[in-house]
Amino acid sequence: MAYCNMISPFPLQEAQSDNPLEKILLPPTDPNAEVMEIPGYKLVYVNGACPRNYRVYKADSMIGVIFQHLTHWSNGVDSLRYAAALDAAVGLDDFMNVAKVSKATTEQAPTEEELLDKEFDSLTSEDWERLKRYVPQTKHLVAA
Repeated sequence: MAYCNMISPFPLQEAQSDNPLEKILLPPTDPNAEVMEIPGYKLVYVNGACPRNYRVYKADSMIGVIFQHLTHWSNGVDSLRYAAALDAAVGLDDFMNVAKVSKATTEQAPTEEELLDKEFDSLTSEDWERLKRYVPQTKHLVAA
């Protein structure tokens, strides 16, 4: 296990850049990105000394951030301390999957009036079918 250092090995001038987001936003495919591969995930170093911050990728999608402390790993979704990066990444992944399911079950479909306000290109075939069957209530219409 690699431990984070409290002191930067680079002089202050080198550590500061004209574009501070330059190294933070490197994708895992960038040759300059510091990537740690663990089974099922890629961790891309973002910044920090202790804890070190890593973006977690599953396939080609970022699922969140985990943190490497001196004695453990953690993620931003629970208060657990994990012994390994893989455990923290799996905990994050599990949380995100549960959050997606819970959001999908609590979201309500937009009303036909809301669908009429969307751009045509953004409507799905199901939206179009709902709009075909929709008959607006005429009691609120006013002749101009």
